[in-house]
Amino acid sequence: MDELRGVDERRRLLLSLGMLCYPFLAAAGVNQYAHGAGLVAGYLLLVAVSACYLALVIVSMRSAWRAYWWLVAAMTVLAVLLAPLAHEGVLILLAVIVPSAAARVGVRTAVALVVLGAATCVVVPMVVPGWNTGGSWYFAVAVVFTALLVLAFSRTATANQQLREARAEVARLASEAERNRIARDLHDLLGHSLTAITVKSALARRLDPDAARAEMESVEQLARQALSDVRAAVSGYQDVTLAGELAKGRELLRAAGVAADLPTACDVVPPRRQELFGWVVREGVTNVVRHARAGRCTVELTASSVEVRDDGVGGPAGEGSGLDGLRARVAAAGGVLTAGPARTGGWSLRVEAA
Repeated sequence: MDELRGVDERRRLLLSLGMLCYPFLAAAGVNQYAHGAGLVAGYLLLVAVSACYLALVIVSMRSAWRAYWWLVAAMTVLAVLLAPLAHEGVLILLAVIVPSAAARVGVRTAVALVVLGAATCVVVPMVVPGWNTGGSWYFAVAVVFTALLVLAFSRTATANQQLREARAEVARLASEAERNRIARDLHDLLGHSLTAITVKSALARRLDPDAARAEMESVEQLARQALSDVRAAVSGYQDVTLAGELAKGRELLRAAGVAADLPTACDVVPPRRQELFGWVVREGVTNVVRHARAGRCTVELTASSVEVRDDGVGGPAGEGSGLDGLRARVAAAGGVLTAGPARTGGWSLRVEAA
């Protein structure tokens, strides 16, 4: 984007330097009609016009619009002072002044300024005694052509600026979405894994040494898997499967002393929905172990829905970051999530896929 901005600025500078040819063309009128001190004064006025125009280009790049309009006014005054010395030759300066003013106003005002400038080039030589009318149409065409060129370039530069801003906004939103994804995945992954580790560690304290050793080995495996999952989530390659989450959920519920009524197969669920349903099972089972104080947890699967239900106390079941992240996943997939007390008691987490 910085490169594109630099290209626009170089193009603007080249166009601006090209328009300095008009003061040189006005010098022909000074040479023809001014003599002695008048000739020197005419040249000095043209130098002042050129300096004002260069300053106008600089302040426009800095968006100093108050100074911009003061410089346009100064060029207009200098052109009026130059008129007695250059006669009709001064009208070529309107090809600088009019486009400069038209570039910073609305379309209707710009059109009015261009028409007024072209008309001035044609009419003024006719009404001022001693002015040659032969070049009137040439000056009028120069005003219109230059104004169209400047306006087209100005609109293009504005469109490019808007495009750069849009790209920057898209990049910002993409970065924010990625941060939110990582935060959501880490919450879901670590919430499940740390809950399992906590439950298994508590269970190991109550078991004989051999059984406790087996549970701690399982804890070690869970910790390693959690580390792997975190790395995968940060890298954007976290793979969650419904079959895997059912297996992990059954093990977690067993360790927590909760009877697990979970499907042994998930073939009924279409492949495109299995990852989403896997996240639902993970969040639901984790909340059952954490919050429900339940004796039984049931997972029911259909081709278009998944429900995690328990017979616990029916508390908030982790309302907050976990369910918020799951809602975002479900909404992105076009589904509907409902969570609340079940009709038969306990808590129900249900997702209807689109």
